[in-house]
Amino acid sequence: MYRCVYAFAMAAAVAVVPGAHAEVYPVADEYTPIVGQEGKDVVWVPTPDALVERMLEMAKVTSKDYVMDLGSGDGRIAIAAAKRGARAVGIEYNPDMVELSKRNAKAAGVADKVKFIKADLFETDLSKADVITMYLLPRINLELRPKLLALKPGTRIVSHAFDLADWKADKEVKVEGRDAYLWIVPADIEGNWRVEYPDIPKRAPTELRLTQNYQLFWGHAVRGDQSVELGKPWLSGTKVRFAVRDAEGDRKYLGEVEGDRMEGTMSVDGGPATRWVATRLR
Repeated sequence: MYRCVYAFAMAAAVAVVPGAHAEVYPVADEYTPIVGQEGKDVVWVPTPDALVERMLEMAKVTSKDYVMDLGSGDGRIAIAAAKRGARAVGIEYNPDMVELSKRNAKAAGVADKVKFIKADLFETDLSKADVITMYLLPRINLELRPKLLALKPGTRIVSHAFDLADWKADKEVKVEGRDAYLWIVPADIEGNWRVEYPDIPKRAPTELRLTQNYQLFWGHAVRGDQSVELGKPWLSGTKVRFAVRDAEGDRKYLGEVEGDRMEGTMSVDGGPATRWVATRLR
């Protein structure tokens, strides 16, 4: 199912939208996909060119990225990513589509930057991806969600049409009446953390007590007998931000998460910044 819908996403660049130009790649005589053809679980339907480009823009795809398109169909999204300089791979179940994609990539001049593999996306290692693109039905999205959440923090995921249920998107756009969603895999920060201030050795440590739901988190900063609720908590991939308002003033924390360690700067009421380092308590 997923491959076909994905395939249908990858075909995005072929759709002809009223008033819009659709880029057309040569199609070999031996195999020509037909809109609405049945696949493993769904039919193949093309996506507008503009949405393909917008999905890649949402994910901020650059030449530094490794893009994996799940259910890549005739290869349109992977080819579009390769044209931006990215390394790309399309995962597709239909072997005819795989061969068609290879020919399309060669015709587009990006055969050296993109490859297509006949494979099951649930059996495919996604861990090297910087960006995942997909076009699935809700049921498949939910089945895939644990695997997506397990990717390295900061991985960008873009989906056409369907969301990830209660994992709310970081960004949502509409292009020519069609929805696209972006998620950034969040770091795991739930738990208790000991915060120290290397530049102020006499300052008593602070304990952060955090609860997390995907990229949303909340909690308290505890120092001595004082417990203060965190203000404006924000998490995007490995980047974290929150505020603590207490008798000292409004302390603003900016930081980066790496496993069981967070590190960044803290400033009070807009004053000079000082370092803070947090380690997860076990």
